[in-house]
This record gives sequence, C-alpha cells and structure tokens, in this order.
Amino acid sequence: MKNKNEKSPIRIVGSYISDHFGELWDKSLNDLIEEAVLGVIKSVSDKKNFDPEEIEAVYVANMASGIFNNQLHLNAVVSELFKHFPPSIRVEGACASGSLAMIAAQDSLNSGRFKTVMVLGVEKMTDFNSNEATKVLSAASDYNFEYGSTFPALYALLAKAHMHKYGTTREHLSAVSVKNHRHALTNPKAHFKKSFTLEQVSESSMVADPLRLLDCSPVSDGASAVILSTKNSGKLLSNKKVASDKISYKNKPKIIGFGHAQDSLSLANRKSLTSLNATISASKEAYKQAGLTPKDIKVAEVHDCFTIAEILAIEDLGFFKKGTGGQATLDGETTFGGKVLINPSGGLKACGHPVGATGVKQVAYLADLLENGFEVGDGKSKKIQNFKYALTHNVGGSGATVVVHILEK
Repeated sequence: MKNKNEKSPIRIVGSYISDHFGELWDKSLNDLIEEAVLGVIKSVSDKKNFDPEEIEAVYVANMASGIFNNQLHLNAVVSELFKHFPPSIRVEGACASGSLAMIAAQDSLNSGRFKTVMVLGVEKMTDFNSNEATKVLSAASDYNFEYGSTFPALYALLAKAHMHKYGTTREHLSAVSVKNHRHALTNPKAHFKKSFTLEQVSESSMVADPLRLLDCSPVSDGASAVILSTKNSGKLLSNKKVASDKISYKNKPKIIGFGHAQDSLSLANRKSLTSLNATISASKEAYKQAGLTPKDIKVAEVHDCFTIAEILAIEDLGFFKKGTGGQATLDGETTFGGKVLINPSGGLKACGHPVGATGVKQVAYLADLLENGFEVGDGKSKKIQNFKYALTHNVGGSGATVVVHILEK
C-alpha cells in the first residue's frame, strides 16, 4: 500500500521538438511557440484527442526574446493559446533556462499544487546576425568582471587550462565535433546534417584560440515542449468513436532524480578552470535522488556548446576520470558501442542550440528514446537499442548554473 506521504512519480507523458532546429526564416517566435504547444498536446496520444484543459499550468523557458524579438511577457503569449488560460510563468537562466523551467514545474507538481503541467522552451535568434547574437548571448557572463568577453573566448580559457594541466590535444577537441556531427545524421530535426573529418575540424577558421569554428555550436531557432504529470491517466476529448475517455500514463518515462547547482558567474572567481564544480554538485544530487551511480548511465545528452564543454561534462559527471575525456572520445568510448553514448541527437554542436529550448529538448529527446528505443544499423540490417536510464546535463553561462536530470524507462 502506498504511503499517503509518498510522492507520485513525475512522468513525461508528452514530448515534442519543433520540426527542426536551424535558421527558420519562415517562422516567427509565435509560430514556434504555437507549433510546440500543439505538437506536444498531440504527442500524448497519436490517435486520440488529449484534452488541453488537463494542462493546469505552463512554464516557459526563454533567454532573450525581449532583445531578439522585442517580445517580453512570453508566459501570456503561451497561455492565450489555451481556451482556459492556464497560469503561466516565464523562466530565464541563460542556456540553462529550459532546465530551470523543468525544475519549477517539478516543484509545482511535487508540492501538490498541480498534477499536470507543460514546460515549453523557445528561442528565435537568427533575425540578428551572428555578431549581434554573440553580443546578446554575452550578457549571460559577468558584465562587470568580463566586459568585452564572448563565450568562445571564455570557453577557450577553459580549454587552454585543460590542455595545460592534462595534455588534452587539438585532436581530442576535434573528435567531439566529428562524433556529434555523425550522430546528427540520424536526427531529422538537427540543424546540421553533415559529417566532418578530424582534419576539417582542426583546420576550420580560428574563433578564439584554441577553439575553431567547428568547435562551436550554432545560432539556432527552435522550440521544444514536454507535458509532465503525477497522475496515472489523462482525459481525452469527448468522442463517440473513442472507446475510453482516458489514456494511461503508467508506461511513460519518469524523472527519478535531478540536481541544480551554482558557481561564480565570472571565471576569475572560480576555484578551478579544469572542472565545472556546479556540474559535480548537481550530478551528485541527481545520482543520490535516483539511487544510481555514473556506471548505471549508458546514454546522456550533455551541454556541448563548445567541444571542450563536452569533455569537461563527461569527466565532471563521473563517466571518465579527470583528464581522460578527450582520449575516451577519440577512442570511440562516447558513441555507439562505447562505454556511454553521449549526445546521440548531435548535441548542441550539431542538433543546434536555440538557447531557451535546449534544456527542454534534451528531456524531450531522451524521453522519446527511452520509450521507443534507438534504431541502429545500416539500411539492410537494423535493430532497436533500448536503455533503462538516461541523463541530461545543461549549463548556463560558462558554468555558473548547472542542472542535471535522470530519467527512467
């Protein structure tokens, strides 16, 4: 018998990623929002009509629509897409916005205030040119301490420190990019669907030494949404052709652990430049809640805004010993058949990085992977690879904010 004080698990009962990430010239911010809202509602049940009034609240993740699109008050923009105008809150935490919105939604469910909510992340960035977009994104660094810095420059400092201390090489950085672009070839929603060689990455244009163009994630447009619920079933719209007016949630993926940690906004005040301590703290909290260790995780979507960021992540999350992440990637330990599959979607590097959407997209992508498995093999011989657990790791700024989620099939 269930203890009356025991919390019901939070299940991911619907997930959606916009048609694709990229330079979406034909879509506005509002178009992306509407696509995600309608898409995630439809995803709950392919053949039956999920009742939108089941959504009791909406949490909207976005970093900079006020600058990119001259549109603030996004929570109201989203709420008015529903006939019942559910309460809605916008959450901002730089690149971690989507993951922080997830936590806000989870808190509302765990408190018992709501039983079913939507989390939506969106960013429409390409109406600005790359120089303007870089300037906007730099607002997520410490304005006083790091004025004039860009994120490629800040992550270049982290890369230099890691290379100096552990002997990480140019080839190690390139291996991350090559692997993630190869993974993106299997993802129809990815921004880039082109493979590269180690040499092509290593010889691409210099951005901030040692980081080159193909070390950097792109400026992308896109949206993603999930529906979270502590209920065992959801209501369907009245339809005489439908045998039942409910849809079961019992076989949907669950969130079994999460962690959220902070560090100084500026690199100058960090204890280390070769680890993101917020990643270490957030992952410890998530592993403890889930009752798991890094060895239990066989697939993860991590924050690879730059190639060095993935190397830092897979070490700080405990998948590889400190200083060995680059070589592990070069050796094939982070792709199919390796120790742990990292960024099967292509990650931020190749799938794309519409900032507010990224954290939600990671959860949406892995929820679908857990539920349906991953098709591997060539055109003649394919099989479904299944996973029991999955981990998401999302970073705000250069490591000031980190959120980790662990999902279970």
